[in-house]
Amino acid sequence: MTQPTSLSALNERIAAVNDVLNAASVLTWDSRTMMPEGGAETRGHQIATLTRVARDLLLAPETEKALEAAEQAVEGLSEDAAERRIVLQTRHAVEHHRRVPASLIQERAALRTVAQSAWIEGRSKSDFSIFAPHLAKTVELSRAYADCIGWTEHPYDAMVSIYEPGETAASLKALFAKLRTGILPILDAARSRPAPRSDFLFRDFPEEGQRAFGLTLAEKLGYDFGRGRLDTTVHPFEVSFTRNDVRITTRYSRNYLPASMFGTAHEVGHGLYEQGVDPAYTRTTLATDLVGLYGVGGTSFGAHESQSRLWENHIVRSPTFWRLHFPELQRHFPDQLGDVSAEGFYRAVTRVEPGFIRVEADELTYDLHIMLRVDIECALMDGSVPVSDLPGAWNAAIKRDLGLDVPNDSKGVLQDVHWSTGYIGSFPTYTIGNVMGAQVMETLRTQNPSLDGAIEAGEYSVLAQELRTRIWQHGRRFMRDELLERETGRRLDPAPYLAYLQGKYAQ
Repeated sequence: MTQPTSLSALNERIAAVNDVLNAASVLTWDSRTMMPEGGAETRGHQIATLTRVARDLLLAPETEKALEAAEQAVEGLSEDAAERRIVLQTRHAVEHHRRVPASLIQERAALRTVAQSAWIEGRSKSDFSIFAPHLAKTVELSRAYADCIGWTEHPYDAMVSIYEPGETAASLKALFAKLRTGILPILDAARSRPAPRSDFLFRDFPEEGQRAFGLTLAEKLGYDFGRGRLDTTVHPFEVSFTRNDVRITTRYSRNYLPASMFGTAHEVGHGLYEQGVDPAYTRTTLATDLVGLYGVGGTSFGAHESQSRLWENHIVRSPTFWRLHFPELQRHFPDQLGDVSAEGFYRAVTRVEPGFIRVEADELTYDLHIMLRVDIECALMDGSVPVSDLPGAWNAAIKRDLGLDVPNDSKGVLQDVHWSTGYIGSFPTYTIGNVMGAQVMETLRTQNPSLDGAIEAGEYSVLAQELRTRIWQHGRRFMRDELLERETGRRLDPAPYLAYLQGKYAQ
């Protein structure tokens, strides 16, 4: 990537913004893995200060001067040139933040760590009332933020645009309707068949064995531990401090083995995306979310989830994977899995069984979890459901969509970390990721006939190289649908995802 003098000046300004945001991300990672409970309030102020410093750097007169010079320098370049995209995206972010008061940015950032601490306590005690005041404040600030950004049809549109530009409450409703129509018949057929044996998944699996297998799993998939690490947390996440330091986390359930395995695979997918960004984009606009103020390289949350769900579901939840790697899992747990075959294990972890926990849901009910959360988020944003009524609304939705009676808040409204971190508007990106991931895999299999053979042989580097070339290296250079059109020939299309589910669960 060439750098005219004027663009170099802008990149230097954005590099400083990126540095500050990544320093805040280090503090966030620590707060969710290592920090003692007593540090929450102070940590919230620290992160808020750094977030405001990053915003002030972005809106400083020196940045504006560098941006104006860069705009003139790239006028003759093609629309999709990396240099021009840097300038266009920086201008968009500057105009976005000019509409939002610095005090609101700082208040939202300060709330996250405190709210997360309250969520962890509330979840551990299964008591929504501990978290409720913090969620009410989160919703209040989100509405204020949406009003600053501007919206026409629904305040939720403004929040979704932070994570998945171009999507709205209306566009999501249309997508979800297509998916529901396609998924429900497959779900009904799958549930009509006898359930496979799965009792062995709930035996006693010591954490050290789960961690050892998780580390091996991550390495097999291509995660670079020279530029990353695996830690333990309450709710798994990935965070990058540039492509050279990309960290993942998981959680271990001693009496339910799949939680850590698939959680680790999911976060590895995120980590591979960040580690695969073009090195030339490091500390530039193309590896920094200047709107959301995060130091990340993925082009949208949905694109990011496409990679995590692709590796988790298309690879690790496949019969091929377990035929190859189940013997290794048995070596870690010979007593617990000695009476189980690879085929039996695959059937157990792929069984269709509606449950309370989203991250443990089978592929056919997973999107139903997402849809009900989006409905609730919309209701929170427009005020039709007050925070005080949220547990009842949640429980009613689970009963309606999954036929289950929620036993407590921990397995209900308190199970996800997202609202405690202020991520209202991010839930739909999981389903978008499912759809995008299937669309990308369909194209790869069509264009590279040798891909399936490599996967069947456990040569996952072949798939990784395809994804690195087509998706990861571009960072934030292309918008989601633009990236899809370049690599698959069309915008987001649910048909490949429904075909994938039909093919997998008709067996």
